[in-house]
Amino acid sequence: MKRKDRHASIKRLTFCAMLVALGVIFLGIGALIEVLDISMAVIASICVIIPMIEYGKGTPWMVYAAISVLSLLLLPNKFPAALFALFAGFYPILKEKLERKNTVIRWILKELIFNISLAIIVLLYFFLFFKGTIQVPWMIAVAIILAELVFILYDKAISKLIRIYVMEFRHRLKFK
Repeated sequence: MKRKDRHASIKRLTFCAMLVALGVIFLGIGALIEVLDISMAVIASICVIIPMIEYGKGTPWMVYAAISVLSLLLLPNKFPAALFALFAGFYPILKEKLERKNTVIRWILKELIFNISLAIIVLLYFFLFFKGTIQVPWMIAVAIILAELVFILYDKAISKLIRIYVMEFRHRLKFK
């Protein structure tokens, strides 16, 4: 391996390791301050977006996997880590692939991915914490409707964030 290639590999590894640490810190803040658990899972997804833009291929998946595993192992409150692992961490990577599709197909696939993830999160939450009993079904319906609205906002916000990163901040990191 050439010295220049080795230097680039070390730089990529170091940068991704810092993003993993930052993602775990964000999720840790969400675990300690329970009001911030969902928002910190969303903010931690930024740590996956940057390697997706800069390196592509398998690098963002590795960052996602490392943040997910470390946060699930280390954090006292697993809810932000579970949200990240079951949706917020992998969605930006899939979103990049889905943006190349027709608008109608894109939104059908996005909604399908979100609803499958939401169903898994809700089922795990109720079976782990409430032992399979649902006491107030109308509240679950309201929460799912609100989650759908928040998902649409999240999708739009990620698109804007990616655009801002590419236009304003990418040159400061001197990747290219």
